[in-house]
Amino acid sequence: MSVKKEANGRRSVQVEFEVQGTPEEVWQALATGPGISSWFVPTDIDERDGKPVAVNYHFGPGMEIRSVVTAYDAPRTFAQEGEGMTPGSPPIATEWRIEARAGGICIVRFVHSLFASTDDWDNQLESAKSGWSGFLNILRIYLRHFRGQRSAIMQVTTPIASTEAEAWETLTAALGVKGVSVGQRWTTPAGVSPLSGVVELVTENPYDALLRLDKPGPGIAALGAVTYPSGQSVVAMNLYMYGDQAAATVARETPVWEAFLQQRFPMPTELSESK
Repeated sequence: MSVKKEANGRRSVQVEFEVQGTPEEVWQALATGPGISSWFVPTDIDERDGKPVAVNYHFGPGMEIRSVVTAYDAPRTFAQEGEGMTPGSPPIATEWRIEARAGGICIVRFVHSLFASTDDWDNQLESAKSGWSGFLNILRIYLRHFRGQRSAIMQVTTPIASTEAEAWETLTAALGVKGVSVGQRWTTPAGVSPLSGVVELVTENPYDALLRLDKPGPGIAALGAVTYPSGQSVVAMNLYMYGDQAAATVARETPVWEAFLQQRFPMPTELSESK
């Protein structure tokens, strides 16, 4: 376990990584609504007297999380505290620290922490750390290639009846990603809405792929197969599009990819009957 335990009951996990950009550019990506929305989920920040007081993360219908801002020191420190991930769990605090390095590089330290007198919540901290890893990879790509640009997000998921492994096999084969290595150019096969670009990441533990796009425009495609704590497994495809045409591209592509996933992953019978 990488959970750090302190005498006062604070337990935390930390990730430290390098990104491209000045402190001010990195701050915009980590501490503003448009910036966070460029690599995470649609996000807005409530302000009072010109200062941020709360962050609202919109993961999807009925899946919104609100955190209270606890520290705001631009462009160095941004911290917030929100509800735990399960009923009855302690609040979780999140802190970002940005330090400049030579050559237009910054070091970002990301810390998740909570206070508890037992080890009961340590797995939640580890889970939170793992859950952020994919988004932090998107952040790195965004800051390297697209920082400061307008953005729009397409979020499409569909439930699956098969295992994650079987669904991943189906998805990557249908998109032409199966067998493609990091750094290779890639394009969707004939008959599939055209996407093309360079493979940035492909893993099978977890099942994730990140593809830097030049078609249908500049952006990032994030693919995944995952099982939620409820036990339901889904496949997901997010497009993070950038530039002046980002919103128009997302509006055009969303129904196309919703139909694509629904066709290849018919809704499980029990879920269809419950509708």
